[in-house]
Amino acid sequence: HIRRRVAIGERPAAIQQRQEPGHWEADLMLFAKYGQAILVTHERRSRVLVASRQPTKGAQPVAARLTALFTALPPALRRTITFDNGTEFAYHYQLHPLGMQTFFCDPHAPWQKGGIENGIGRMRRTLPRKTDLATLSTRRLLALVRAYNHTPRKCLGYETPAEVFTRDLLHFKCDSTFPLSRE
Repeated sequence: HIRRRVAIGERPAAIQQRQEPGHWEADLMLFAKYGQAILVTHERRSRVLVASRQPTKGAQPVAARLTALFTALPPALRRTITFDNGTEFAYHYQLHPLGMQTFFCDPHAPWQKGGIENGIGRMRRTLPRKTDLATLSTRRLLALVRAYNHTPRKCLGYETPAEVFTRDLLHFKCDSTFPLSRE
């Protein structure tokens, strides 16, 4: 049992529409060699994927990595996150101080977080389960994630997840102005 677990049935229905930014899904990509894992998060609206190596499958390292990731984002981009029922997400409540609500899929219902399942499936094309992560450089992992995020998607009007995320979700205001030209 996961302490303070909230079922996906209690998640607001509007999240299913993928219209509002800041709703995430997360899962671990596990590999054949024991203890090797990549933490993968997926933003539902833009379909952008963020991946990072995990030292272990333990709940504390996973919670620490998620906290570091979401602390770096503006509050509008950290509303909710949906997990499966793996023990690696047992410390999900450490995200609550960031203003994030956490939800859990029903047991044996991976389709309830289909975005992350699809993302991991796409990543498995180049990172099959038999991959030894010790031989995968950080540069190569980042290149694979970059390729994923820069591949156009029909569901995004043939834009890439990176384009949608940076244009529509990250709003940077320029507070400085340049002096008027003297001409």
